[in-house]
Order: sequence, then structure tokens, then C-alpha cells
Amino acid sequence: MKGPTVRFLGGVREIGGNKILVEDGPDRILFDFGPSFSPRVEEFYVNFLQPRSTNPAKDLLEFDLLPRLPGLYSRDALGDGEFPYTPPEVHAIFLSHAHADHAAYLGLVDPDIPVYVGDGTRTLLSAIETSTRTKYGTHPWRVFSDRRGIRVGNLEVVPYPVDHSIPFAYGFLVRTREGTLAYTGDFRHHGPRAADTHAFFDAVAREKVDALLIEGTRAGPDPRKNLTEAGVRGAVDRVLTSNPELALACTYPRDIDRLRTLYSAAVAADRELVVSTRTAHLLSQVAPRFPRDEIPLPGTSSGLRVHVRKKRVSYLWERPFLDEALPSEEVRRNGRKYLLALDLAHFPELIDLRPPRGCPFLHSMSEPFSEDDVDDHVMHNWLDHFGLEFHQLHASGHASGPELLEIVRATGARTVYPIHTEHPEAFETAGPSVRCPELGRVYPLSG
Repeated sequence: MKGPTVRFLGGVREIGGNKILVEDGPDRILFDFGPSFSPRVEEFYVNFLQPRSTNPAKDLLEFDLLPRLPGLYSRDALGDGEFPYTPPEVHAIFLSHAHADHAAYLGLVDPDIPVYVGDGTRTLLSAIETSTRTKYGTHPWRVFSDRRGIRVGNLEVVPYPVDHSIPFAYGFLVRTREGTLAYTGDFRHHGPRAADTHAFFDAVAREKVDALLIEGTRAGPDPRKNLTEAGVRGAVDRVLTSNPELALACTYPRDIDRLRTLYSAAVAADRELVVSTRTAHLLSQVAPRFPRDEIPLPGTSSGLRVHVRKKRVSYLWERPFLDEALPSEEVRRNGRKYLLALDLAHFPELIDLRPPRGCPFLHSMSEPFSEDDVDDHVMHNWLDHFGLEFHQLHASGHASGPELLEIVRATGARTVYPIHTEHPEAFETAGPSVRCPELGRVYPLSG
């Protein structure tokens, strides 16, 4: 029987797009399945030019933007393309967390393949499906428990919670017939749940793993400014206390830690945090997965309000929040009472808000990966037009370069594969165990 192997079908020399196939004899499991942030994708699909909804896998396979892995895709996703449908040959998919670059291609997967997720991640995926156009497909969803092993043939997968910029993120230990590998998913060391990350890597070190598959988003050059979550809170406090007018913020809508930071800062400054209906829906869905009163709830928590945009039609999931929602006119009239969390897609509301010139705009997201990032350019056009004062205040969802090297040395893995990074060679200073993987190549666990 063939020994255990690992194959990297995505996430090689790119941010995002992790697709990791682990095999042991006849048993095959896949870790994560999402699109990458590689510029290669935008060579063919950009803005409104996207794969057809009728046969999306067919359109992506045409340009080798998906791995040609038999027994993975659904019959509908493949359509009548030259890559033929075959019954499932992948026995399970394990999802590390709900970010799009790890999960958004699940809708292409054969509906008979089970998908294993944490309970909180399953809640997040459902909330995202309800309030966006993202669809993850129909699957046998299997909810795992923290640190409890799941057996798939010869393989045993043990999920460990880690800290990341979206809640309910996991790393995994994978035990095979001939040794163990660890897959980190995405993680950080400086967030509110840093203890989870430390516990995971302690387990990796105790296991004496044969292979460590480690994300390296911030490996290599990292000119972006990154704070701790406490550092973000302190900076927001200073901005709010020094500006008496309306304050605006832009953050990732599923970064629950950042929303809590903005909420607590707004309340401390005698303001109310005003969020979109989509964010309100997300908070209402995930709150039961946290300790009581840890997550602010629309309609329940003082200091939290919902902003309603002018729309012709409201969705069913929005309607529970509309009766008490604030229109732009109210936010404009009493701006000094509010901190408005405004998504980039909702910037046209600024035309109605008419914030006074010099109002602070708190950009609590990653800075662009390149200077010609189109969204960043467009954002600054809007800010300049309305005379808003830009503040970059962000705590990364990923470990720093020095932290990554320290982890590699501390775990003592026999072989280290850097993934989810544009600079895998930055790990080589950690020692001879580092091996920069190649896309599609099969690596025996034994080396």
C-alpha cells in the first residue's frame, strides 16, 4: 500500500488559495478549498467578468485556475467541459476557517463529499450565505469538536482552535500510518485568543511532527503597519476623543474582534457604533456561540445601532433590524453621537451623509498589498472629495515574520513547507528543514 503523501494544489507562492491534499493508501482528504489572491486570476476574470454561474468549474479549469483533481467537482459545476465528471474520490474536506480564500470554492464540490467544520464556522457560513451571494453548496456537513480526533480511513485529524481575524479558526494535526503532519491554517500570536495559538503549537512540538505546513502571509518584506488589538483600541480612543464630529470606520465585516473593539471604544467616548444590516445579521447569528454578553447585539446592547441605506427592496434577513434603524439623514444631523462603520461598497452613502470636512476615517483593515491597489485608489478618491482625515489602524490576522521563524525553530518539525505566502524563501533562515513546495508535486511524508 502506498505510503502517506501531501500535495499542494494551491497556496504555493501566493496569498490564499490553500488546497492541500493528504493521502494515505486509498484514503484522500482535502484541507481548504478557496480562490487565491494571485494576479494570475485577474488575467482572465476581473470585476464583472467572472466565470459563468451555470458551469463555474468548467470556466476556471479552462485557464488552470482550479486543480485537475478527479472525483472532486460536482457534475453541475463541470457541465459539458473536457474535464469529465467522476464519482467522489476525495473522502472528506476539512475547513480551517470561513474566509473566502479558504472556503469560497466549496460550492463547486461534489455534494456527496462530507465537509468537516467547527460549530462556529458552520454558523458563520450560514450567515454569509443568507446575507450575500456566496453559496457553499449542499454537502453532508460534519461538525467537529475541539481537540477531538476524526477518523477517515487510515487518517486521523485533530482540530485545534487558533487565533485569527475571523472567529472559529483551526489548525490541524493529521496522523497517518507512518507519522504526523501539522497544517496551521491562518493564525496570529497577538490577538485576544493568542493562548489558543500557543496551545496548538505546543501540541505540534509534543507530537514531533514529520511535516509542518505553515502559513506565511507576512514572511518577507512587510511594510504595512500592524498593531495589537489593544493598540488599535488605544488609537481609536485617541481619535474619538480629539474629534467632536461624526467619525467613520471601515473594517472587515466578519472580524468580530475588531467590531468589539470599535463598539467598546464608541461607548467609552459616549457614542454609539452604527453598523450595516449585514453586520447586524452576522452579530445576531454568532452571538450564541460566545459567552453571554460578550458580543454586542442589535436591539439589545446599548450603544449599538443599525444604519439603513436607501434601497428599493429589503431582504427578509434585514427586516428584523429596520424598525429601529437610522437613516443617513439622522446620522448626519447628530453626527457627534455616532461612529459609523461603513463598507467600501456603501461609500455612495457619503453623498447623503455629507460629513463635515476633517472628520476622521478609521481604516481598520490591511493596507493594500501593492501601491496600485485599485480599491485603495478609489477609496482615497472618495475620502479626498469629502475632505476626510485618513487614519490607518489595523491589527493583522497573521503572525509576523520573526514570529513565524521562531515557531518553525520551536516545533522542531523534520520538514517545513511554507504556504499561503509570496516569499517562502524567507523561511530558509530557520534552518535546513525548510522546503519550498512546488505546485502539484507529490511529497512523501517520510521525506
